[in-house]
Amino acid sequence: MTALITAAAFFALGCYAVASILVLIRLMRGPRAQDRVFALDLLYFHAMLVILVLDIHHKTDVYFDAALLIALFGFVSSSAMAKFILRGEVIE
Repeated sequence: MTALITAAAFFALGCYAVASILVLIRLMRGPRAQDRVFALDLLYFHAMLVILVLDIHHKTDVYFDAALLIALFGFVSSSAMAKFILRGEVIE
């Protein structure tokens, strides 16, 4: 069972690496600001998933707190960027 989990973890990490590279291309070449905000949101999401896969692979709960913080900061920053794009200011 351990070999299967290890292989699945490495496969998932490889898939997230390819997806992150494609998202970085979208972040750099995005024609609109909305595309760039969405790409940055996906990068936060990929970072959280990579940390969770490492947590499963190492069989520990230490990484879960870091993934939770990344998810929280990703949501708050995406909301702030969306509000800035819509209104031109973050704080009213």
